[in-house]
Amino acid sequence: MKGLMPLDPTFFLSDPTGPGDLLPTLEFDRNPTVLLVFAANRFTRNAARFLHQRYGIGAMDWRMMVMLTKEPDIPVSRASKVIGIDKAAVSRSLTRLHKNGLAEPKIPSGDSRRKSWSLTEKGRQLHKEILDLALHRQQKILEGFSEDEVLTLNAMLGRLLENISSLDNGEEESE
Repeated sequence: MKGLMPLDPTFFLSDPTGPGDLLPTLEFDRNPTVLLVFAANRFTRNAARFLHQRYGIGAMDWRMMVMLTKEPDIPVSRASKVIGIDKAAVSRSLTRLHKNGLAEPKIPSGDSRRKSWSLTEKGRQLHKEILDLALHRQQKILEGFSEDEVLTLNAMLGRLLENISSLDNGEEESE
């Protein structure tokens, strides 16, 4: 999709009217990045509350359990890169999972800096239990969406992630 004309930035701005010195700012209803952040924050808060109340773990811990299921024996640096969370947060989550008997490190050749992590049997069982509920909750969130709409949404989010990566890599255009 590269090569399309960039969107006019004013499309994303509010048109302040009313008393006082209101300034233009981001218009929530027309700004997908704002809506994405709002949706992600609300989803994470809701999931965190549910996971904590039911299982005593946080949303980050669930993400790490998914990551360890998808890629067993994964080092912190790889997990951090894949899920887009800093290494310190990944390490804290793995420490919590380890303390709860849900994950265990493997230390190759005695070098603790090169740990890789996997779920324990207890962690795999908990993952299986939560996965069933997570899929049910996801169906509620996506109620009214067709399979094609979900695939389109996923494709758009994938493009957003690619574009965000270009910001991470310093590929921003200077003005």
